[in-house]
Amino acid sequence: MTRIAFIGLGNMGAGMAANQAKAGHTVLAFDLSAGALKRAAEAGCTPVGSVRDAVMNAEVVITMLPAGQHVRSVYAEEIVGHSQAGALVIDCSTIDVDSARFVAALAVGSGLRAADAPVSGGTAAADAGSLAFMVGCEAKDFAAVEAALTPMARVVIHAGASGAGQAAKICNNMLLGISMIGTCEAFALADKLGLEADRFFEIASKSSGQCWSLTTYCPVEGIGPATPADRGYEGGFATAMMLKDLKLAQEAAAKAGASTPLGAQAEALYALFANQGYAQRDFSAVLPWLSGQTETLKKD
Repeated sequence: MTRIAFIGLGNMGAGMAANQAKAGHTVLAFDLSAGALKRAAEAGCTPVGSVRDAVMNAEVVITMLPAGQHVRSVYAEEIVGHSQAGALVIDCSTIDVDSARFVAALAVGSGLRAADAPVSGGTAAADAGSLAFMVGCEAKDFAAVEAALTPMARVVIHAGASGAGQAAKICNNMLLGISMIGTCEAFALADKLGLEADRFFEIASKSSGQCWSLTTYCPVEGIGPATPADRGYEGGFATAMMLKDLKLAQEAAAKAGASTPLGAQAEALYALFANQGYAQRDFSAVLPWLSGQTETLKKD
């Protein structure tokens, strides 16, 4: 049994912390939300009053925070200098590569082992313990990182050195955002051409247009495995979160001098969609929006 500090119990962190408790670990949980702490307690975690209280005797520290500035602040002010020597600190937030490398250097410089391990899979996978983790860390630490993440994971992949996990997540989600728009455009066009959605799905899923956005996360209600489209585009991966990841991708591209024109177009489209009141709808809800069928699509 491992003593784990879990910092950040939002939509993703709550299920992740619960799965650590289900695995038999002692989970010291902290969040600024009293409601989140109450739910963590009901899931078998032990709520504590501060980050420092959580990390002081923890063997593993896991953070799941909103953005790079929060990660930098929590690590600099609450984790580094207050965690026990040799503890493994893993940040699962999705943040910029520079921030990931900054906090890793800060942690390692104080005698900690550090990894960035952003996730793919959304809230359903967080609750089910079937997330995919992309890990940036020193090779010698990966076995320990993998063991710590296993109760929450379907797969844990070593992407490379510090920051590589964030680089993989940013690139992966840019590809996802682009492919979902293409999938939605194809369904919208098929409808206008008189092709039934289920017929198009069967054909495209067995042809060269096959992709995850089509066969696993289909944006059309009643087709393929259950997705947010079957729940009025509630839950899942919020448009606001996709937009955040696309912005990170564009910032990274600008710094690296990479050309990502489709990534830029995807960011612009999701920004427009979010600004029209759909930031909290699942990102696949661009389909009814593109089709001019938003009458049943709830606004924020």
